[in-house]
Amino acid sequence: MNLLLFPAIDLRGGHCVRLLMGDYALETVYGDDAVARALAFQDAGAPWVHMVDLDAARTGDPVNRHLVAEVADTLDIPVQAGGGVRTTADARSLFDAGVERVVMGTAAVENPRLVEEVASIGRVAVGLDVRGREVAVRGWTEDSGLLLGDAFDLFAPLGTDAFIVTGIERDGTLEGPDLGLLAEALAATGVDVVASGGVGRASHLEDLAALEHAGRRLAGIILGRALYEGTVDLAAAVAAMAGSAG
Repeated sequence: MNLLLFPAIDLRGGHCVRLLMGDYALETVYGDDAVARALAFQDAGAPWVHMVDLDAARTGDPVNRHLVAEVADTLDIPVQAGGGVRTTADARSLFDAGVERVVMGTAAVENPRLVEEVASIGRVAVGLDVRGREVAVRGWTEDSGLLLGDAFDLFAPLGTDAFIVTGIERDGTLEGPDLGLLAEALAATGVDVVASGGVGRASHLEDLAALEHAGRRLAGIILGRALYEGTVDLAAAVAAMAGSAG
């Protein structure tokens, strides 16, 4: 099974942006055509596209959901999307828009049974955005008190399709992923783990592909700023990861 790459499109105010370490004040805008960006990722061989509505993640107001729907309708590859999924109705609206897998973060932490409800109607990933070893919520602006290891135990029995583990301190820095954090994740759960945060060059992808615990490896890697800054070439990365165990 290939190690899947998920090029990311983060939306804020209709623009494609990236934040540095989750700080909304440290935002870089990379254009305002999410569909064109997604098509470019598809043309480069991406097997998925990962989308986040940053406005909704912080406020719950899905102001960019129409763009997520437009991307999902346009692409031939699956879309994974999150940000502001607070209710089963929110998740259903994304599924109805063509999203293949919904990502839940804040709402999952605050009401874990929502994960089970959403899993009954479609595929759900739980986003664990980690500062230190504590899960952050509300667009990374608040600490939840939930520790990473406890989160795996809480959500794994509820139908979780994958965990997306983001090291907030590394996110957007291009300085490399938190390999220790991700190794802990592989050791702690049998559910698929998708890595996010810190990838800045091809060697970082190789480091992630080499992570293993008891024969288990990462299922995927989310790529953001490295693609937008040109420090990682997506087509080359897809080719390099082909055949990697996931």
